[in-house]
Amino acid sequence: MSENIPADQSIDAARVPEDAITASILAAVAEHRLPAGTKLGEQALSDLFACHRSNVRRALTSLAAQHVIELQPNRGAFVATPSPEESREVFEARRTIERTLARLAIKRARPEDIAEMRRLTVQEAEARARSDKPAELRLSRAFHMQLSVIAGNSVLRQFLTELTLRTTLILGLYGDRGSSSCAKDEHGPIVDALEARDEARLVALIDEHLAHLEAGLDFDCPANRAMTLAEQLIPQRPL
Repeated sequence: MSENIPADQSIDAARVPEDAITASILAAVAEHRLPAGTKLGEQALSDLFACHRSNVRRALTSLAAQHVIELQPNRGAFVATPSPEESREVFEARRTIERTLARLAIKRARPEDIAEMRRLTVQEAEARARSDKPAELRLSRAFHMQLSVIAGNSVLRQFLTELTLRTTLILGLYGDRGSSSCAKDEHGPIVDALEARDEARLVALIDEHLAHLEAGLDFDCPANRAMTLAEQLIPQRPL
């Protein structure tokens, strides 16, 4: 995969701290612009972000701690490539955590929380209608994270932050490239159950939703895309 960085796509900044590098890579992963297995060369990133390689190394170390990238001795850094077994474990962990978050959210949800969840579902549907895949992916993930915000458990929310990113990698690697990360008709009923304070239905819907995502994985046919690192890290503006 090429790491050549066109001059007109470099980021205009004399120095970019490692948190900005981290945020850019996380956003690219979340939007399926940076797929599993992509090599993240220190010099390429240093040139792209116009910063020292020490900033890049610190950013990569932080991302490795979040299981978003893998640091391989004598080879460098690569976007993590979850194995089929790891992928199943990630979904199992998400089911366990999101069930607990759902039960907590049922007790804490306020009318404004329900309104925010519905706003996200509307925006997700609008992004899908205009074929804005990056926005659709962001909003889908935001929906699940909003449930964790309502639940009010910061530790579980941090776990879910990592797991949703790892799920994004898994879906990009093994999922149907033509489909959304979440089925178009599954978020609305989840909000309905939350508003009705129907705990059993809410937990069941979340289980079904995650099971549907997992069932769509094809571990025999991983995806493969060839793009430059600059194309993957810098969002392309619509024409």
